[in-house]
Amino acid sequence: MTTLVAATALSPACTTTTPGVSTPTVEVDSGEPWHPGIAIVMPDSLAVEFTQLQGKLPGQVGMALMPVGGGRMTVFGDWTTGSAWSTIKIPLAVAALRHDSGQSIFEMVRAAITVSDNDAAEGLWESLGDAPEAADAVQQILLEAGDAGTGKGATRTELDDTAFGGTEWSLANQVRFASRLPCLPQAEVVTTLMGEITEEQGWGLGLLDDSEFKGGWGPDDDTGIYTVRQFGLIPLGSGQLAVAIAAQADSGLFEDTTALLDNLALLLQRHLGHLRGGVCPG
Repeated sequence: MTTLVAATALSPACTTTTPGVSTPTVEVDSGEPWHPGIAIVMPDSLAVEFTQLQGKLPGQVGMALMPVGGGRMTVFGDWTTGSAWSTIKIPLAVAALRHDSGQSIFEMVRAAITVSDNDAAEGLWESLGDAPEAADAVQQILLEAGDAGTGKGATRTELDDTAFGGTEWSLANQVRFASRLPCLPQAEVVTTLMGEITEEQGWGLGLLDDSEFKGGWGPDDDTGIYTVRQFGLIPLGSGQLAVAIAAQADSGLFEDTTALLDNLALLLQRHLGHLRGGVCPG
C-alpha cells in the first residue's frame, strides 16, 4: 500500500527515545492534561528481552505501550517516528462518522479499516468538505485523544490540506492517541471494525488474540525502502493496553518488515501477563 495522497513531511512529533539507544524509557504522568511527562529508565523483563531481540533483528524497530485511559507510557527501540501511512485512517474514520453516520459513510469506513481501501479513505476525506476542512476535522480527533504538546519545545502530529497518509506520526503520539481512542464519542464502531481486519493483513498485532488494530505501510519516495507500522488495543485482565509498533527492515522489503513486526508482537505476547491495561475514565 502506498500513501493515500502525495506524502508531505510535517512537524516532527515528540518521542521519548533516541536513535541508536536501546535502553527503554518510561513517560510518567505529571497529573496535568497531555503533559509530555518525564523520561526515566525502567528495567523489567520486557525491556531486557526487547533489547536482546533488537540486537538480533535485521532492521530498525520500535514499540510504545500505554494503558487505555492514560497513565505510564513506555517506548522501546530505535524507530521512533515516520509517515502514518494507512494508520491515519482511524482518526479519519471517527471524524467522518461524526460528520455523517449514514450507511454510505459506514460502508466506506468498513472498507477503509478492514481491507485498508484507499479509495474508501479518499471518499471519507472528501465527505468532510474541502481539504482544509477535512484536515481540521481529523486534527480535532487527534487533539481530543491527547495528541497535543505542552511546554517548551513540545510538538504534536499536525495534518495539512495536502497530505494525510504522509503525515508524520511518532510512536509516542500514536500510542497516546490509541490509549484514548475507545473513550471518544462514536469510536466504538471504529474499534469494532479494527477487530475485523482481513486475514491478509493479520501480521504483527494480528497474531494476538482479540486484538483490535490497524496497519499502514509504504516505501520511501527516494530509497523505495518499506516502513510498516501498526497500532491497536490488546485486552488484558485489568482493561486494555494501547500498543504502537513499527519497523524498517535492512533489506527494505515489505515481507521482511512485516516479519519484524511479527517478532515484536510475539515478544509482547510473552509478557502480557505482567503488563497493566486500563479503562476509560468514568
